[in-house]
Amino acid sequence: MKILVTGASGFIGSYIVEEALRRGFDTWAAMRRSSSKQFLKDERINFIELNLDDQQQLEQQLKDHTFDYVVHAAGVTKCLDHRDFFRINTEGTKHLVGALLALKMPIRRFVYISSLSVFGAIREQQPYTEILETDTPQPNTDYGRSKLEAERWLDSLNANSEHTPFPYVILRPTGVYGPRERDYFLMAQSIKNHSDFAVGYKRQDITFVYVQDVVQAVFLACEKGQTGRKYFLSDGQVYQSTTFSDLIRRELGSPWWIRITAPVWVLRVVTFFGEHWGRLTGKISALNNDKYNILRQRNWRCDITPAVRELGYKPEYQLERGVGLAIKWYKENGWL
Repeated sequence: MKILVTGASGFIGSYIVEEALRRGFDTWAAMRRSSSKQFLKDERINFIELNLDDQQQLEQQLKDHTFDYVVHAAGVTKCLDHRDFFRINTEGTKHLVGALLALKMPIRRFVYISSLSVFGAIREQQPYTEILETDTPQPNTDYGRSKLEAERWLDSLNANSEHTPFPYVILRPTGVYGPRERDYFLMAQSIKNHSDFAVGYKRQDITFVYVQDVVQAVFLACEKGQTGRKYFLSDGQVYQSTTFSDLIRRELGSPWWIRITAPVWVLRVVTFFGEHWGRLTGKISALNNDKYNILRQRNWRCDITPAVRELGYKPEYQLERGVGLAIKWYKENGWL
């Protein structure tokens, strides 16, 4: 079996490549020429350069290949220019699938890595309830909107189609963490330096999914996913906003710290200046307008029952175990 993984040099993509090799797939890692191969050292990996900005070029780059499975993990979570979310996350998906269709490539499954962020701040009245697949998405970030546009475009392919349906499956993970991840790592770095920062005084229910559980779901989707289905992914538990930082602190040996909880308007000021500073310096800031909407959102519950029932998805990493493994990796690799 031959598998293509886009975004292979990224956090999630690199783990998908590793699992594909472990399962004996003929594994092809798609990435930009400038991307790092830091986590792609296995000699069995085949590399292919794909330009997701240009469908015609993609057709040329793919014309000599036939893949059984394509996992589209390429994308961006933060950008200096909001238009880049749509250029990369939305248009890049259209170009890749368009090339596969133009080449009439007989793939068995196309797995698209989307996000819980396509739903935005819904079900925010207490007591919070799980976001359901039947809810109407209301994304409140450019990242979420770009992912939702890509989802809807995939849906449109099979609407009233007289041709063989395009065999896509969509995965919508909540916050993905684990070794190699860089955004949650900033929290660990901050706690090591004796400070923890939280936003808002209203209760916040948050969810997480360890990267290896996302990988598990990817291959289950390849095997069992139903065309057109969309699956939420989490570890099946709900946590309070302080739980993650408490676990990080414990794994770091409980350094002294100052925990600061600021009102939402303070975050709005910080992210406003962070956004403009990023544009001035040309460096993407972790504190930007999208981040403001993500941090102020109070309800991140989601219903993983369809993934459990239809795919056989069984989360293996609860937050305590996952944080322990992540911090251990950060220490061993000199990040902390």
